[in-house]
Amino acid sequence: MTGTHSREDMAAIRAKAETLIEALPYLQRYAGRTFVVKYGGHAMGDETAAQEFAADVVLLKAVGINPVVVHGGGPQIGAMLKKLGVESTFVDGLRVTDKATAEVAEMVLCGAINKQLVGWIARAGGRALGISGKDGGLVTATKVKRTRKDPESMIEQALDLGFVGEPTQVDTRMIDTAVAAGMIPVVAPIGAGEDGHTYNINADTMAGALAGALGAARLLLLTDVPGVLDKAGTLLTDLTPRAIAGLRADGTITGGMIPKLETCVAAVEAGCEAAVVLDGRVPHAMLLEFFTARGAGTLIRAEGTPAE
Repeated sequence: MTGTHSREDMAAIRAKAETLIEALPYLQRYAGRTFVVKYGGHAMGDETAAQEFAADVVLLKAVGINPVVVHGGGPQIGAMLKKLGVESTFVDGLRVTDKATAEVAEMVLCGAINKQLVGWIARAGGRALGISGKDGGLVTATKVKRTRKDPESMIEQALDLGFVGEPTQVDTRMIDTAVAAGMIPVVAPIGAGEDGHTYNINADTMAGALAGALGAARLLLLTDVPGVLDKAGTLLTDLTPRAIAGLRADGTITGGMIPKLETCVAAVEAGCEAAVVLDGRVPHAMLLEFFTARGAGTLIRAEGTPAE
């Protein structure tokens, strides 16, 4: 670099250098490790956010980390069902996935969304491989079983949600092969059952199962909230399964955060080093979480592991 710089220019340059120096121990720590990132929510519907996410993923790969991306697509599936005139039925807020809905879900998740994300990563200079849980026997799924209490009799009743599944077995060879070839796996949350049926899987659940099976350094769930908040609205930056159980019991953790944290706990208990619930609406939040001392979300670690 040649030429002269103003005092302001030099200050900006020094700030950038300090940021790189701050990131150095994290780059060394995570080199060669796997990060599983669940991508969804606000970022999926915003082109600028999608481009930033793709660039962040490519940067992770460039510095020696192996990102594995799992994406959702509930709103897009809903929009396509409406466009095609396929009626949706909901039970306790959960969409019943009949055969027609399952076919649309597979088309949207494995086709439009998956390949769009592969394209964004390619534009950012990366090499991505779009797959689903059906490819290479990556994920074997079984039908989800749910119950609810009848409001009158209070008797537990079984709910039939159709072709909604959960992972029961993960064969990581497809992921391992793609990573060894220098590619970034982009996984659609669809799995095949031993019964021959195709199942739609919650993207958080899919990402957690992969993180555990891969022994990932991090599971990252990008959400539309800053992380886990206490009753005063303050961000909780460090949690364990025992702490999560207590917060759930006293009503601090409610609603949609419950299944997200259940996924995080299952992942760390299955071999993932730690999970992070993070606000995907914040530009480059993923990089702030991984490469700075401040962090940007709520970290969930197994009991007995040291706080970070």
